[in-house]
Amino acid sequence: QARLLSTTRPVLGAGEHDQELSSRLAQEISYEQETAAQIQRESGGSEPAFLAEFRQAGVWKIEDVAGSDEIALTRDFGNEHIRVLFSIGDIDTADVQSDMDDADAEGKEDEDTPSFPVRCAITISKPNQGALTIDAQAVDGDFNIENISFYKDPKLATELTAEADWARRGLYIGPQFETLDEAVQAQFESFLEERGIATDLALFIPNFAEYKEQREYCSWLENVKAFVD
Repeated sequence: QARLLSTTRPVLGAGEHDQELSSRLAQEISYEQETAAQIQRESGGSEPAFLAEFRQAGVWKIEDVAGSDEIALTRDFGNEHIRVLFSIGDIDTADVQSDMDDADAEGKEDEDTPSFPVRCAITISKPNQGALTIDAQAVDGDFNIENISFYKDPKLATELTAEADWARRGLYIGPQFETLDEAVQAQFESFLEERGIATDLALFIPNFAEYKEQREYCSWLENVKAFVD
């Protein structure tokens, strides 16, 4: 009887809904590809105009690995090395769509400028002098600073290992930025602006996060469809 039961099992990898799911995924892939093609036509190049302009400025280097949800922007300023790390994981599609709908209704928002906040970890390090790590949010063309930490060992500030993360947890991270004297806050903001951590970068980060998220979504669709097929 066990042998009779075994003969009634469906063939593995060939479920009755596989074809329909594959078709739906193909439709979504086609839609996303057409959207990307339209952006290319409008920008006159292989990438959006905002990204082409950012690269042309030549100030920041973009470290973007396919399949990763994190992006790093790096540059040197004198003897300092600066890294701005952010993630596409901060994007909440529902909130973004709600914001865009509200903007369309009011006619006040620029459609090309996402209004969602993106958390950034900004690290400024000097050889043998330690590093500053600034936790901030890029939103509406501004960096809203939350706190500034100092590490005597710059590696501790920049390493993304579990060991480094554990070591950082036991250290004093500094005061909340808003509790600092207003004059100190203003000087810190000027300090960052001089290093290019200013409006242009705060506008670029949400735009790039959205662009990156769409590319990763397309890749995800293609990988899942290939698996289902």
